[in-house]
Amino acid sequence: MTRQDGRAYDELRPIKITTDFVKFAEGSCLIECGDTKVLCCASVEEKTPPHVAEGEGWVTAEYSMLPRANRERSKRDISKLKLSPRSAEIQRLVGRSLRAAVDMKALGERTINIDCDVLQGDGGTRTASVTGGFVALALACRKLVEEGYLGSTPIRHFVTGVSAGIVDEQALLDLQYSEDSRAQVDLNCVMNELGEIIELQGTGEGRAFTLTEQQELVRLCAKGNRELLKIQKEALGGAL
Repeated sequence: MTRQDGRAYDELRPIKITTDFVKFAEGSCLIECGDTKVLCCASVEEKTPPHVAEGEGWVTAEYSMLPRANRERSKRDISKLKLSPRSAEIQRLVGRSLRAAVDMKALGERTINIDCDVLQGDGGTRTASVTGGFVALALACRKLVEEGYLGSTPIRHFVTGVSAGIVDEQALLDLQYSEDSRAQVDLNCVMNELGEIIELQGTGEGRAFTLTEQQELVRLCAKGNRELLKIQKEALGGAL
């Protein structure tokens, strides 16, 4: 199968991470995965939600798409007076994924909010939000250390996310919209730098899929996540 952009079946789109993209956030980056562009900002608050245990911190996320992030304008969530179900699902995924990277006791009684705003969507916005959101989170934690609020970073390991799917009976890594919109099977995989799976979301969009097919998609995602890990480390100067 020849992909529209000429990539190999197991090849990521071109990835670019620009750190400190905005001035005021404690940590920020613009992540570009092909034509998908997501702005990720980390904000630190010296308080935690009521449900968090005493002495521990919290990491959470919010996700939204700008009205013209897609080919046609969409209404802002605020105009509907509630968050769209899709946005709610994605921000829970991002929050869970990033919490898995942090030692909450080491973070202390503070909250880090990760805002992921899709400037342009061309497939893979949720996994780009995880990958870019981690970079923003790491930068915010670095600032807490540099300013003396923490003795060392509370981040335990890097976290990345990528998608894969089956299109025209072919397993493909990192689907762009033209592929994602007609995928028979769609899978999102979030992993840590140890190669362990944090979250796996697989859906039979056009047909059911086998365990063998799932394993092949996870294998592709593992390859993609290893490559994303290298790009994250380069963006962060090689260390947390």
